[in-house]
Amino acid sequence: MALDGIEVFVKVIQAGSFSQAARVLGMPNSTVSAKVSQLEKRLAVTLIHRTTRKLRLTQAGESYFRGCARALDELQAAESELASDQNEPRGLLRLTAPVEIGHSVLPAVVRAYLQKHSQMTVDLVVTNRVLDLVTEGVDLAIRAGKLKDSGLIAKRFALGQFALWAGPAYLKKRPALFHPKDLTQHQFLQFSLFKGRSLELTNGKENAKIAVSGRLFADDFEVLKSLAILGEGIVFLPNLLCAEEAKQNKLARVLPDWHGGTVTFSLVYPAQRFVSPKIRAFMAVAEEILNNKSARGSPFQLR
Repeated sequence: MALDGIEVFVKVIQAGSFSQAARVLGMPNSTVSAKVSQLEKRLAVTLIHRTTRKLRLTQAGESYFRGCARALDELQAAESELASDQNEPRGLLRLTAPVEIGHSVLPAVVRAYLQKHSQMTVDLVVTNRVLDLVTEGVDLAIRAGKLKDSGLIAKRFALGQFALWAGPAYLKKRPALFHPKDLTQHQFLQFSLFKGRSLELTNGKENAKIAVSGRLFADDFEVLKSLAILGEGIVFLPNLLCAEEAKQNKLARVLPDWHGGTVTFSLVYPAQRFVSPKIRAFMAVAEEILNNKSARGSPFQLR
């Protein structure tokens, strides 16, 4: 029995198309199509109805897919368990993260992971697009905010708090700030997803909700930070993303006694019977790196 044809068939259905399955498997489209055709020929049954727009399983295909998917899960679990007994993860880890994390926390964690596990390679996909981990062949993702997909296993960690930042050049030419209500006299560099929302701040004793205004919007924190350094306005960003610029006196805290909410992210992976050694190893390294930084006073920690 040729398992590669079965594996390709299952991946085609999970991915939703021959072309997407080909990309995940690293095969030409023609090879993927040929393997499924050979499988159908060997079984003497049509598994997939092919149209120009989408795939549809036949009745026989649905039953066969369910059985094959379960069997492949069992095989993967057995191989993972065997690999875990060898103590050393090996192979390729595909990891995705939003741009802000890719520019800040992630490089240190990936570097430590590769140093500790010499038989691993890492493929990073740094994008703010939310990838489907199963169909796009991704092992592990860093996701921001509340998770919507209940089929994912997650470990949350915090990356400090949001705060107000501005470049020294901007602060020199604008009115002094003593209280959040003074922010209405200032220009804001706003994250596009927060457009139209009031700014919510606290100093631990008092809360403030301020309607801010500005002429510049962007969907990338790094762009907003660069504009703040150039003196274009005040920006509301996670402290973590501004730490280096603060050391270099390129950015300064505005109203340092006030801050916003906590920035939370999660390490997530698809639910599976047995977690592969490479995923468990990355989670362990991430926890070690982030907790060490927290212990040294860096504003983030796992939880």
